Amino acid sequence: MEKFSERIRKKADPIWQDNFNHPFIKGLADGTLPIESFKYYVLQDSYYLSHFARIQCAGGAKAEDFYTTSRMAIHAQGSYEAEMALHEKFSKMLNISAEEFENFMPAPSAYAYTSHLYRVAYNGNLGEIISALLPCYWVYLEIGDLLQGATPKEEVYQEWIAAYGGDWFRDLVNEQIDRLDEIAEKVTEKDRNRMEEHFLISSHYEYAFWDMAYNREDWTR
Repeated sequence: MEKFSERIRKKADPIWQDNFNHPFIKGLADGTLPIESFKYYVLQDSYYLSHFARIQCAGGAKAEDFYTTSRMAIHAQGSYEAEMALHEKFSKMLNISAEEFENFMPAPSAYAYTSHLYRVAYNGNLGEIISALLPCYWVYLEIGDLLQGATPKEEVYQEWIAAYGGDWFRDLVNEQIDRLDEIAEKVTEKDRNRMEEHFLISSHYEYAFWDMAYNREDWTR
């Protein structure tokens, strides 16, 4: 029998293929991505991750058992410690100044994506929250796998590719996929349809995020 995660991954495949073929990702692999676009991405993604961790905590608060609460808290801590540390490293490599962080403003797509996550967290249950969060985990894992072996000349691109192809990240992704499948088995078809909708919306926002960074989107266009 097809698992819920397999069903929604199959449904999302067209937009995921667009993610994999976006010029931002292609440019990471071959080194042709403009460094200013990657710098813009790092700033926007640092903002996004700070809110992503809060949504993970919200999911933990809605869990029915203490173990799941603890695991969601660990995922939130990981978003801070592992990924934010990675972004701190990128910031140094890219010479992003404290003033740039102080004057930072989220781009429209970054703001919209996080707003979508907060809406799901406010209105939804744990299954809905994980469904909304999961594309960020899972898309990055598949992109990390896709880009393994790529040798861009930019050192910071090499660091990014290596980070998302690591076993530590794969374990986190698989844990959330398994958790989602366990929840999906216990809820109604109406609940599963809402979960699928959140997953697909987030998948579209993942694409929008690459596009936002590549074009250095702002509020004037």
